[in-house]
Amino acid sequence: MPGGLGPPAAAAAAARGLYRRILLLHRALPPALRALGDRYVKEEFRRHKAAGPAEAQRFLREWENYAALIWQQINEDRQNSREKTVFGIQLTEEKLNDFRDEQIGQLKELMDEATKPNKQFTISKDSEYKN
Repeated sequence: MPGGLGPPAAAAAAARGLYRRILLLHRALPPALRALGDRYVKEEFRRHKAAGPAEAQRFLREWENYAALIWQQINEDRQNSREKTVFGIQLTEEKLNDFRDEQIGQLKELMDEATKPNKQFTISKDSEYKN
């Protein structure tokens, strides 16, 4: 296509831009949530690299919605310093019913990871400071 990107290249550029925007938004999240979110986003974008056009469009639309929601919640958090902001949304039963079994499994893994006790530091003898 003269003077521009063809549809596959344009879609790939849009996906990369969205991916970068989400990772930038995650910088404003609490550290544990940021680490979990970054890992999940990286896995999902990697997993959908070869998605067909219809699935890719749906995938990008859902992540655009996520980015808009997180942006809004980050701004609310900055304006409301007294209350702790809850990030994300509660999924409706209708939305859950639309998920494939694979997606339900991924949600369960994400929930398990998010509800693990926080382990902030790992100390091993190999990592001791030496002069």
